[in-house]
Amino acid sequence: MEKIIPAISSQAYVLVSVANLETLAMVLFSTLFSVLIGLPLGVLLCVTDPVNGIIPKRVLNSVLNRIVDVLRSFPFLILMILLLPLARFIIGTAIGTAATIVPLSIAAAPFVARVIETALKEIDPGVIQAARSMGSTSWQIIYKVMIPESMPSLVDGITLTIINLIGYSAMAGTIGGGGLGALAIQYGYNRFRADILVVSVVFILIMVGIVQIVGTTISSRMMKKR
Repeated sequence: MEKIIPAISSQAYVLVSVANLETLAMVLFSTLFSVLIGLPLGVLLCVTDPVNGIIPKRVLNSVLNRIVDVLRSFPFLILMILLLPLARFIIGTAIGTAATIVPLSIAAAPFVARVIETALKEIDPGVIQAARSMGSTSWQIIYKVMIPESMPSLVDGITLTIINLIGYSAMAGTIGGGGLGALAIQYGYNRFRADILVVSVVFILIMVGIVQIVGTTISSRMMKKR
């Protein structure tokens, strides 16, 4: 076994620690920005649904659906390459941790929008009708009824989004992104450092496991309080 996986050096831990912080920063900020973009988009997709929406808008709903479908159809690496000029315009560079946040956020936003749309559509129509009969406006129904009622599903969806972003951030290392993915490729694979490659993968798996446990715990507690 030692011949296959050499002893992990102290240098590997230093490199992985820095890369781990970069990955956490990328995932944290890209999650924040993707939710800021995807939340209103998902709400609009739900409430403007021409069949069951509380504010039916066939044309607007159709346009939003096409935009989300087009963005979701792009493989992440291709989308990231296409967004490099935008990252350079906003950040001033197209490589590194900060620049990677731009394509990560845009790539995850359509996924977040669909997750939120699905969660909101799972709400019992009777709850919405009861709120409407009590004189609630459409806006009051959205933020006082629909969003609170769908919170457990929203938490599950955001948890899945974070896990996807961890995977996306690792793939971003192939084209100049920072973090554990770049470290695993540049030092682990290209320089034949099995210790760095192994530790990078282990840290990614630990990160995913922690996010899943925390997300599931929060969602379960919300379900029990309903």
